[in-house]
Amino acid sequence: MSGHSESILREPLITGKDITYAQITKEILSPVENKPNKAWWIGFILALCGATLWVVSVGYTFWFGIGAWGLNKTVGWAWDITGFVWWVGIGHAGTLISAVLLLFRQNWRNSINRSAEAMTIFAVICAATYVVSHMGRPWLAYWVLPLPNQFGSLWVNFNSPLVWDMFAISTYFSVSLLFWYTGLLPDIATIRDRATGFRKKVYTVFSFGWTGSVKTWQRFEAVSLILAGISTPLVLSVHTIVSMDFATSVIPGWHTTIFPPYFVAGAIFSGFAMVLTLMLVVRKVLGLENYITMFHIESMNKIIILTGSIVGVAYLTEFFIAWYSGSQYEQYAFINRATGPYWWAYWMMMTCNVISPQLLWFKKVRLSITATWILSIVVNIGMWFERFVIIVTSLHRDYLPSSWTMFYPTWVDVGVFVGSIGVFFTLFLLFLRVLPSIAIAEVKMILKTASEQSKMKLIKEGSLDKEHVAEYVESLEKFDSVKQEEYAKI
Repeated sequence: MSGHSESILREPLITGKDITYAQITKEILSPVENKPNKAWWIGFILALCGATLWVVSVGYTFWFGIGAWGLNKTVGWAWDITGFVWWVGIGHAGTLISAVLLLFRQNWRNSINRSAEAMTIFAVICAATYVVSHMGRPWLAYWVLPLPNQFGSLWVNFNSPLVWDMFAISTYFSVSLLFWYTGLLPDIATIRDRATGFRKKVYTVFSFGWTGSVKTWQRFEAVSLILAGISTPLVLSVHTIVSMDFATSVIPGWHTTIFPPYFVAGAIFSGFAMVLTLMLVVRKVLGLENYITMFHIESMNKIIILTGSIVGVAYLTEFFIAWYSGSQYEQYAFINRATGPYWWAYWMMMTCNVISPQLLWFKKVRLSITATWILSIVVNIGMWFERFVIIVTSLHRDYLPSSWTMFYPTWVDVGVFVGSIGVFFTLFLLFLRVLPSIAIAEVKMILKTASEQSKMKLIKEGSLDKEHVAEYVESLEKFDSVKQEEYAKI
């Protein structure tokens, strides 16, 4: 590996001067081994307040039933399914970054895959809570499993979308958790070797006897590739199944074959936005600018442009399909979305999901930390409104005008959704305290080939084309963690 060097034209994936393997370990493990700073405590207390609100809201729902939500005889799905689909979508980026980019040998995933995978686990947990809450009798949640005959005639009804969701989420969660934990083993062993006392015993148990031998690494890489191969189809299948909750119905606005690819693109769109929302804060607060570089940020912004454009095309295609179908009910469903009582939600969706991502075509916006962070939040707001528009506006005006009604959320609806965000951030902040947010072993693998200091060494040797060197140095101007004066001295 030491004899291999990347092209000088490629932007570095690790910045900084004289970075060593020991320094990488120390800087990435600093949040795990040291006491939490003030920023972490502020975030954790706020997240814990949100999680408390979730416990109160869900407890109230279990006690009084789902009648505590704002549902009515016409709008039988609303904030509950909106939140469920939103969380499942957010969980997509982790698998895409981990599995698909690994199979395509994209080394820029190494600095962001760990946090993205953790985000996936926590987002799927939040989504699963909605499925259980919506059952009405959550203490019988195990009935969605294919139980043996000793339980009586309880074999699951495979015509029910609830069963599809259960199988999709449980499969996705299991594979994602296994993939995430497998990647953690070398880093847990690193923490084990540096820890003392009770912490050492805990990390020893969870390291599963990792020794770091050649055979161990061979098995690690083989298992990672197998799990990546299994996970890749899940990126497409999970949200496809979720979209079928709607597409297999006969309700105008839902009964369309465009939903599976449209939902998958939207899931990747919102998932990458959430990764940016989290990683930009983690990068700044934990001082990881050398490992999460502007190249990573710009690459994720480019994926958001692509998936956002696909989502925009899907919106226009839906209108075309409604017009081309000649069905007055289908046409009215889409006209009602744009001009009916919920017009504000529709245009909020269009503004956040279609218009705002187009700003990322401008390089200054793509390379602006502040602009990127704001746009990532805007995208996630827009994706929530997308699910709300699809669900509520298709239901609130039935075939009979006498059935028309408006949906108004109760404090329980709001509490469950806002509280689920609190649960998510509580879990993510605890993750930052006990496990490394960046894959240490994987970052070390590219230190000698894709880092700034390895490229600077090549420049100092003087064997490179001067035009290529000038082009490389010019590309470094966007990096906020690169000192330009170092190159002026060469």
